[in-house]
Amino acid sequence: MSDTAVHDIAIQDTDSAHQRLRAEVRKLCRGFGDEYWRDRDRERAYPEEFVRALTEAGYLSVLIPTQYGGLGMGVTEGAIILQEINRSGGHSAACHAQMYTMAPLLRHGSEAQRRRYLPEIATGRLRLQAFSITEPEAGSNTTRIHTTAVRDGDDYVVTGHKNWTSRITQSDLLMLLARTRPLPEDPAERAEGISLFLIDLRRIRAQQPETLVVEPVRTMFNYATNQVWYKSMRIPADSMIGEEGRGFRYVIDGWNAERILLASEAIGDGYWFLDRAIAYARERDVFGHPVGADQGVQFPLARAYTQVIAADQMRTRAAALFDSGRKCGAEANTAKFLASEASWQAANMCLDTHGGNGFVDTWDVERKFRETRLYQVAPINNNLILAFLGQHVLGLPRSY
Repeated sequence: MSDTAVHDIAIQDTDSAHQRLRAEVRKLCRGFGDEYWRDRDRERAYPEEFVRALTEAGYLSVLIPTQYGGLGMGVTEGAIILQEINRSGGHSAACHAQMYTMAPLLRHGSEAQRRRYLPEIATGRLRLQAFSITEPEAGSNTTRIHTTAVRDGDDYVVTGHKNWTSRITQSDLLMLLARTRPLPEDPAERAEGISLFLIDLRRIRAQQPETLVVEPVRTMFNYATNQVWYKSMRIPADSMIGEEGRGFRYVIDGWNAERILLASEAIGDGYWFLDRAIAYARERDVFGHPVGADQGVQFPLARAYTQVIAADQMRTRAAALFDSGRKCGAEANTAKFLASEASWQAANMCLDTHGGNGFVDTWDVERKFRETRLYQVAPINNNLILAFLGQHVLGLPRSY
């Protein structure tokens, strides 16, 4: 099946700049084929060469304004990049955080912080891919985090335990969420007193390495994630993003972009599963005809296609709203929900189409199958998206 034919099943770009961007990213990804990603998965190794190539091409600076050396594009273009990475058979988890962690720094960081860090991030001399938010006891209830940052002269002293802090060992900079005031008794004020910090890990590693303990966590797919303990780690007061106590609000600001970008990865996976399943169904001959002629194979393929293409449309709408500065909470959450459900449906369909071969690592279906399952759970569980839509779109009583 030719590359042109495979990609005809996706929504076609009408913007010529988007067509060029998609073609350029697709060309770069061809240099990192199935065997590359299969080896990284088997070894649970960080795809350093791939991330370096993306950085050198400027794609990880897509959301950084041009005055700081970035491409100065929007979430729409970021979505195209991540979708094409996953559609090529790659895994964007190695680098996606460098896009959505931009939001708090871009929107709420001081001009001094932006000038200090953004040009270095844009060139690749600094890497910002780690976000330390989630804690074992709090989970998705971020307002219940226990990690504290206590002011001490010109510093804050950070103490606490985080999990799911991915790529911290590959990053130079870290976004950290910590309580600077105790949890208020009034439930309506539970988001207050949480602050956001941008930490230079190079200084920590050089000057106080004993205050940062990182324990790698092996997951069902290659995700470079860790548990982290902060042991009275001293950070300069000017590490804080924005105002003290408003960090949770700053993180929320970036959630819509995060959901749109993660939806794009799931959509890329969905198209990958369709591409592989269609090619296999056309070529695999059983009982004297291609299995794709059997309605038992053809109908699930067609159903999966409708779900992926619908998610693609919703993601495109959400990204357009975000880039125009309009409200898009419902659309961003809906896009993430639809995309994650569609990619999982496509994954099961692809595995069924391949039969026993789908479980063999050299066909890559089982690898992508494991990778795409994440999107129903992270960065937010789909049940919480339904709760958000129930309360904020349908006007139903709060459920949690």
